[in-house]
Order: sequence, then structure tokens, then C-alpha cells
Amino acid sequence: MEITLHTQVEDLIEEHPDAVGFLADHNVVCIVCGEPYWGTLGELMEQKAIKDPDAIVTELKTFLAAHEQDAG
Repeated sequence: MEITLHTQVEDLIEEHPDAVGFLADHNVVCIVCGEPYWGTLGELMEQKAIKDPDAIVTELKTFLAAHEQDAG
């Protein structure tokens, strides 16, 4: 799965559950009342007024790649 600002949050969380904690650490809460945010990662970051969403997506990809490498 290629992670971009167009990635559906629900799909991201389903494939990469560790993304939830990473995003929360960056003030992007993507779980509300136990359910994932419905929409894209870009829409969620826009709603949260994130100033540099591209940088967070890049950091997220690096985080997930490192985490998957450690797990495998």
C-alpha cells in the first residue's frame, strides 16, 4: 500500500495499526469512539490544521518501514 494524502484512513489503520499511535503523537487523532476517521489522511490533517502534512506522511512511511523491519 502506497501511503499518500489520498489514502483512506480506514485502509491505513487496517493495514498498519501502528499508524494510530504515530499519528496521535503528531496531533492527528484518527480514531473517534473506537472507529477510524472516514475520509482521507489529507482531509483529516486539513481538519486538524496540520501545517506540513507531506512531512508527516514522509515520517509515517519511515516509521512504518522501520517498525515492519523490526517485526520481521
